[in-house]
Parts: sequence; C-alpha cells; structure tokens
Amino acid sequence: MYEFARGPLVWMALLTFFVGSLIRIAVMIRTAKKDKVVLPYMNFKFGMRSIMHWIIPYASVNMRMRPIFTFLSFVFHICLLLTPIFALGHVMMWKESWGISWWILPESLTNLMTIMVVVTGIIFLLRRVADPAVRNVSGFKDYLLLILVMAPFVTGLMAYYQIFDYMTIITIHMWTGSIWLISIPLTWLSHMFYFPFTRAYMGCEFGLVRNSKDW
Repeated sequence: MYEFARGPLVWMALLTFFVGSLIRIAVMIRTAKKDKVVLPYMNFKFGMRSIMHWIIPYASVNMRMRPIFTFLSFVFHICLLLTPIFALGHVMMWKESWGISWWILPESLTNLMTIMVVVTGIIFLLRRVADPAVRNVSGFKDYLLLILVMAPFVTGLMAYYQIFDYMTIITIHMWTGSIWLISIPLTWLSHMFYFPFTRAYMGCEFGLVRNSKDW
C-alpha cells in the first residue's frame, strides 16, 4: 500500500486535481458566457477592489464584526495552502521522485502551521455542532469534508512525532492526502477556484451597477 500510495496513487491524485480543476473553471467560464449580464458587468477596477478587500484581514465590515472567527479563518486557510507545498518532507519527495525542488519553510514553522490547521479545524468542527445557525445548514458531507481536510495534517503530525507505527501512519498520510487532492475539484472544496471570479462579479455588480461597496 505504501508503494502504491507513493507511486500510482499520487499520479492519479495529481491528474484528477489538475484536469478536474481545469474542467471546473472551463465549465464556469462557459456558463458565464451564456449569461447575458455576467461578463458585460465585469470590470477590472471594481473586481480587483472587491477581491483585495476580501483577502486582506479585517478589511471588510463582516470580518470586523467577527474578529476571532476572521483570525482563525485566515490562519486555517493560509496554513492549509502553504504547509503541503513548502514542507521539507514533501519537497524532498518531489526531488527524489522527479528531480524537482524549491525552497522550503523551516521545519519548526511547518510543524507549527500543521498544528494550527488541526486546532482551527477542530474549532470549526465544534462550531458546526454548537452554533445553531451553522448546524442548521450543515449536512453529513460538510463534517466529512472537514475531517478529510484535517486528516493529512493529523497523520502528518503523528508521523513527525512517531506516534504508533511510522510506516502505517505515513501510508495513511499519503492516502488521505491523495484523497484530499482528488476531492478538491469534485466537491465544494472547489470554491478555492471560484472565489476570485465570484468575488470580482459581486464587486462589479455593486461598484459598477449599484455604485456602492460590497464589503
């Protein structure tokens, strides 16, 4: 299972991720072209203004109204995206397998970032259970996907601190990481691709048409 996870499974995961993501984006663009108001409303100035206000912490009113959740959300997403890319073990595996490498983050930092993903993920999970407003719009798949997102980080920590049998844990780590990649274009995790486009459209809708702000 380890050899399969390190070889064929990784290739299948990467292929599904990249091809599926391109298909998602292509379908979205094709759908937008069929709509009579989406593309005509798009404007670079208002689109970028909206995007920048929503990716800068506390730049929007909604973020300032929920300061703790905003902080945790930014920490979660930043660590979620950067840790797998710049972790030493992942970069070394790419170098050993395909001769490709790039700069890495300090091991102590990636370890801390991994812990932050797990901690904030647990907080978000408890929030879905405890907050009635969030619980009412949460289904089984929402809990399952959140657990799936956290799984590679939990197993990564377990492998790093050698909790239980290392070979078993690192194999599970590879499997959960690959399943996570595969699930991105196939589930609501694909919102990572939609965000710039939907945010830009909302910014143009409010700024260009309504002459107001969307933040």
